[in-house]
Amino acid sequence: MTFQDIFKSSFLEKTTSFSVLDMLIALALALLIGLFIFVVYKKTFRGVLYSSGFGVSLVAMSLITTFIILAVTSNVVLSLGMVGALSIVRFRAAIKEPLDIAYLFWSISVGIVLGAGLIPLALFGSALIGVVLIFFSNRRSPERQPYLLVVNCNNTESEKAVLNELDTSVGKYLLKSKTVSANHVEFTLELRLKDSSTNFVSGIASLPGVESAVLVSYNGEYQS
Repeated sequence: MTFQDIFKSSFLEKTTSFSVLDMLIALALALLIGLFIFVVYKKTFRGVLYSSGFGVSLVAMSLITTFIILAVTSNVVLSLGMVGALSIVRFRAAIKEPLDIAYLFWSISVGIVLGAGLIPLALFGSALIGVVLIFFSNRRSPERQPYLLVVNCNNTESEKAVLNELDTSVGKYLLKSKTVSANHVEFTLELRLKDSSTNFVSGIASLPGVESAVLVSYNGEYQS
């Protein structure tokens, strides 16, 4: 037995047979496309509170998925063990925006495609997805953005005055809720603006019998 036979093992043989250049190219592209996903996510975000941690996790997910797929494609036995190991992983983070799920799958898909060596598909597919998301994100104008108007007034006459003011100030409105007591009326309206101006809120608040008027941006699902 020679000195080289002592250190000879199948592990070292797999290490030497693995292409370091392919690994570096795949991880470098995963980093670049992950940064592209991060930029698109930041540009198209329309939620209430922006989370930079979620954007960074998109980049990390592209890199992590890439080197996992690189390992899986190099060894069939390892792929079976990897499936069993990943089956115990549970994600507990709540997804608040439906579009965030699309970004998560985008990052994972990029890692899978790059790990499989399909570089053109990863590049052109990510470019197309980014263009589509930016296009549809920029199509929404302030007039299409839904708002909630919460009004507190003293009686039904004040409520009618508020509705008459809205007929001439906003595009359209829809009653969402209404609470009536002895000397108090509170109602919530979903509305669309005619333009980006919100000066009508001050006019409503100054109407006789109106105690307060609050305008809130609304990001929930709605029907046009």
